Amino acid sequence: MAPLSQYLIADRATEIAMARSAAPASISDHATVLVLQAHGYVTAVKGTNGFVCVVERGWMSPFDAPLFWDPKLRGPICFNPPAAKSILPMTYKRTELVLAGRSREQIKKAIEAALANKQLPALEPGAMSYMMSKQGFLDEQYGHWMPHLMFYTSTNVDWGADLPGSPVMLNPQFHGAPEPVNVLMITVGKWSDGTPAPNM
Repeated sequence: MAPLSQYLIADRATEIAMARSAAPASISDHATVLVLQAHGYVTAVKGTNGFVCVVERGWMSPFDAPLFWDPKLRGPICFNPPAAKSILPMTYKRTELVLAGRSREQIKKAIEAALANKQLPALEPGAMSYMMSKQGFLDEQYGHWMPHLMFYTSTNVDWGADLPGSPVMLNPQFHGAPEPVNVLMITVGKWSDGTPAPNM
């Protein structure tokens, strides 16, 4: 892990704007917005529609991802109400463990224990999120990558992801390792501000 200061965004307004850029303004303008501080995520704006927007850091990547500790990674995301209740707690848990100085392996084992002891909520039906921001940085090769929607399912649900011609991709973010969740992605043609996205 890099020094904590490298993961923080000094200007709160900048982080709020980045978090909101994950979804169209019709959603994000009325969402709760979280910002990361030295002790964890805190509510910067209280919303009214049940959505929650936040900028994820590298430790929300798969545990074997090269960018897991990369302080440059910024993943603006807006969770719908079911995802805010059942996926966002996983973000809180990983972040809590990271800020406590745990290693990747210690974080993974602690989450396995939390799941076994039912300390994390079960996946709620209909959980999904928006990742349509131009401002994010998801990897070295593609930068902010493509605007997309993510749908969270149990690991035994088959959407035909990654098959030839299928528009559905399987995101390796969780995939049962250890969180018992599949993350299915579908790209969309516009960024959250309505401008066209490049065809990748």
